[in-house]
Amino acid sequence: MTPSLRLPLSRLIGLSVLVLILSGCVAPLMVGGFVGGTMVASDRRTAGSQLEDQGIELRASTRIREQIGSGVHINVTSYNRQVLLTGEVSKAQEKQLAEQILNRVENVRSVVNELAVAPNSSLSDRTNDALVSGKVKASMVDSRDVFASAFKVVTERGTVYLMGRVTQREATRAVEIARGVSGVQKIIRVFEIISEEELKTLQPQPVSEPASAAPASKP
Repeated sequence: MTPSLRLPLSRLIGLSVLVLILSGCVAPLMVGGFVGGTMVASDRRTAGSQLEDQGIELRASTRIREQIGSGVHINVTSYNRQVLLTGEVSKAQEKQLAEQILNRVENVRSVVNELAVAPNSSLSDRTNDALVSGKVKASMVDSRDVFASAFKVVTERGTVYLMGRVTQREATRAVEIARGVSGVQKIIRVFEIISEEELKTLQPQPVSEPASAAPASKP
């Protein structure tokens, strides 16, 4: 009988990202954590916060195109209303203007401006960045001691930005995992640190099974 082939999730997701890139449709990867060997989705934002983050990204991207133009390469990533700007602009004034635009977007809590004044990255650079992000996320899943879905990973020119509502313990562990991934040149933390007590309130509560009914007595 032919032995089954088992690949670590980091290899499988890396291959999936490569297929998406080659097909011209790179999409964000949603990766769950493991509890008792079962994969679960565990975004620590409320449903309302997730929708608000999507709205912030859409409004910000639209205003940047209108006021700066489409010749720049600017990525807008919002997590719990904290916005990360990555990519390249041609002038320092454009970098400053992008931040000013974000500060005027409704419900933005803070802005981390990591735009580089440099030529736009190449397709090869962006392909490599997508692969690095996929490998970092998958390595978190493979480690099985962090909730991978609690983290958002953004990679730009080999620099990995880690976002999420996590404890200091989780943040330290995530950085350790990312450092072990090939292609990662630098790691920048963009975390919202919460306490261990707050984390407990965010964990899904076990559902208690209803008590079985007592057997009916015979007449």
